[in-house]
Amino acid sequence: MKVQSYQREKTALLFIDPYNDFLSEGGKIWPRVKEVAEANHLLDNLRAIVSAVRKIGIQVFIVPHKRWEATDYKYWKHPNPTQLGIMERHTFAKGTWGGEWHPDFAPQEGDIIVKEHWAQSGFANTDLDMLLKQKEITHVIAIGLLANTCVESSARFAMELGYHVTLIKDATAAFSQ
Repeated sequence: MKVQSYQREKTALLFIDPYNDFLSEGGKIWPRVKEVAEANHLLDNLRAIVSAVRKIGIQVFIVPHKRWEATDYKYWKHPNPTQLGIMERHTFAKGTWGGEWHPDFAPQEGDIIVKEHWAQSGFANTDLDMLLKQKEITHVIAIGLLANTCVESSARFAMELGYHVTLIKDATAAFSQ
């Protein structure tokens, strides 16, 4: 098996959707991911990964979902089930605690915050690809929520764009194992 190497200056951590609604007790989505998150030691693993990449100088990109506002999806002809749920629950509502960063994962100086994504991919209709290219990034490491929606979609899109993609299985969670 070939050992993959990562050049620090060519690698980025994509931290997808680090919101209170996903990662905090009392968050709107936390009850649905809690069992898997706790089994994976998600919060501890996220803290360790973010700390380690910052310590060695890997660029952190925060890849946030669109924060809900009353007019979101109003004129969409085909909102998907996730978007319909966001409209109903007001997940990540702008100006609310649930739509704020989890306190352990708030952006720090030097982090790059990407434009918010409307569906599942952190690349579609955002500036993520352009920002990665500006930093000459070739390798991305994807962590965050949810494993089978935004993390998977962002990772697949990254691969299609030519990035080397690494997923960390215990740095994400979903509604079921």
